[in-house]
Amino acid sequence: MSSECCSSAGAGSCCSGGSSSASSCPITYFEGMIGNCLEYATAAKKSGKPIVGIMCEYTPRELIMAAGALPVCLCGGSADTIPAAEESLPTNLCPLIKSTFGYHAANSNPFLAMADLIVGETTCDGKKKMYELMGMARKMHILELPHRQDCPEALAYWRAELVRLKDALNKRFNVNISDNCIRHAIEVMNRERSAKRKLAALMESDNPPITGLQLLGLKSIISGIPSDLEQYDRAIGMFSSMQGAAKKSVRVLLTGVPTVHGAERVVNIIETSGGLVVCTENCTGLKPVLDDVDTSGDPIDALARKYFGLHCSVMTPNARRRDTMASLVKQYRPQCIVDLVWQACLTYDVESYFIRDLAKELNLPYLRIETDYSPSDSARIKVRLQAMFETVRSRNQRC
Repeated sequence: MSSECCSSAGAGSCCSGGSSSASSCPITYFEGMIGNCLEYATAAKKSGKPIVGIMCEYTPRELIMAAGALPVCLCGGSADTIPAAEESLPTNLCPLIKSTFGYHAANSNPFLAMADLIVGETTCDGKKKMYELMGMARKMHILELPHRQDCPEALAYWRAELVRLKDALNKRFNVNISDNCIRHAIEVMNRERSAKRKLAALMESDNPPITGLQLLGLKSIISGIPSDLEQYDRAIGMFSSMQGAAKKSVRVLLTGVPTVHGAERVVNIIETSGGLVVCTENCTGLKPVLDDVDTSGDPIDALARKYFGLHCSVMTPNARRRDTMASLVKQYRPQCIVDLVWQACLTYDVESYFIRDLAKELNLPYLRIETDYSPSDSARIKVRLQAMFETVRSRNQRC
């Protein structure tokens, strides 16, 4: 591979994404997201472009794109792959981890199969040990994440980890990642983040033109696909001038664990039980797109500051999550907070204490939902949500 990589990073890369004209409706276009991404990744692979799998928002996609590679999110959202994972992993483990490993164990994920490298981020203990098992059969690079954001030494260590990732990409793919390559990738990702913030802002309306579930679907597991960026712009132009029909749905802020592709069940239950998710504060929502990467100065420094600032529950303390949520409540005016926790996700489970306390301070009804990928508790969740929504409506009538 050529040592000059800028021409193949992000928008304007060698693969144009042949599905861009598949539909004039962005929602319909993104309903075919997996097929679109598979077509794009297959063409990229055929042209000699490496595929790099990532497991978490802490990995800077910009570094992978600057290496002329394609970053693909491999987080599993299917319950069907969990039995294969439980042959090696404990049953009382986070379903996202088990689902992800299940794709590996069953060799049933084409993106994983074509990955030339997988970057594993040391967020939680379950993921770290899962990486050891996956690494027995696949080429992996472990990105060690410090868990203290309140000291300069941690940020310096994180920057060094990004340099180590950069060096590993250079060696693995025989490239020479330049600052210009990184800056180009940053521009692409900043454009994508900006578009996603504008789409999320549609939900500030009293009568949003789309549902929370539809907004959640406006994403891809691959970043920087040119046809995706075109569809984001199309969606902004199309929906910004629209108002939804007046509804009596209860406005919901959803927080907690990520609702990855295939694991949107709770969002669907909320919105079929009388609620409307107007703000999603998690890794598949606003959290990773709230801040852009600074385009001035040293690009590695800028990437380190942006990504280390993510407010994940693995951080201790994690005060920024509380501050961010308070700000989002003012912006999106939710009438209640739903805190989603995957079973065995201990960090988010413990942090529910602080979110419940924040909801009390903001005078908002709060509901914690602990579940996994199985639909067996869907009816119970629906009843609990309907009870909270009725409480909200009664409050509004008294006011």
